[in-house]
Amino acid sequence: MKPTLLVLAAGMGSRFGGLKQMEPVGPKGEWILDYSVRDAAAAGFEKVVFVIRKEMETEFRALTEAKYRDQLQIAYAFQETTDTPIEVPHGGQRSKPWGTGHAVYAAREHLDAPFAVINADDFYGAAAFRELAHFLSDAANQSAGETYALVGYQLSNTLSEHGSVSRGVCATNENAELVSIEEHTDIAAASATEIRAKNARGETVTLPPDTLVSLNCWGFPAGWAKKLEQLFADFLKARGSEAKSEFYLPAAVDSLIKTGQARAVVLPCSARWLGVTHREDLPAVRAAIAEITSQ
Repeated sequence: MKPTLLVLAAGMGSRFGGLKQMEPVGPKGEWILDYSVRDAAAAGFEKVVFVIRKEMETEFRALTEAKYRDQLQIAYAFQETTDTPIEVPHGGQRSKPWGTGHAVYAAREHLDAPFAVINADDFYGAAAFRELAHFLSDAANQSAGETYALVGYQLSNTLSEHGSVSRGVCATNENAELVSIEEHTDIAAASATEIRAKNARGETVTLPPDTLVSLNCWGFPAGWAKKLEQLFADFLKARGSEAKSEFYLPAAVDSLIKTGQARAVVLPCSARWLGVTHREDLPAVRAAIAEITSQ
């Protein structure tokens, strides 16, 4: 089965100040998403599934179908607070969904083939999609059971000069397998050689520039999204009523690895990562994309 690309596009870009998924960044007005879809199609992906919010549907569907229908099959899933595996106490009072793990869960009915997960507003580079397509199309990987893939990037190459970011900090073993992944927030350079962040316990920590981080660029076997159901249910029982709690995809993977239910390999990738977290990031991203596309 040819792999599917799952694009997490439900975020409304609060720090950016609008729908950053639709912000022109290329020399011909391309979105970052245009490059991801193009690179995925070239790498052998057959279908793209967009996870969006219902209020975005009309505009987003019209734009994406016009752009991508000749490149890949297209489907849409909706990340809504009402789509949960259990009833959530006081869930109706929450104004936003529960994060990236919830977004993948929301698309579960569309993921009957091996699939990759990316953010709509991150530029991963063509090499990342080639690596993921090779991994997901390899029969040996798919027959190995719960084996996942992560495309990792060096932390120093993923920072913004205009504010903090959040990243999943990874630890690996000698076989380049993921041992753990922990979400860190408020990440910013303190100096040329020092990066500070807050770990999952809210403690301020210092990280080396070459720290391996996740940018939500994953590969999973067919049907894996349904495996999230119990993990998501447990999360909702514990923290579902908290106004700002999030069910992070990296945390879900980390839980499965630590309990021996899965393994994940880190794929080598030399692609350049670019992202727009803050509106002030735009000029640098546009310049870098212009340079890449001119080569």
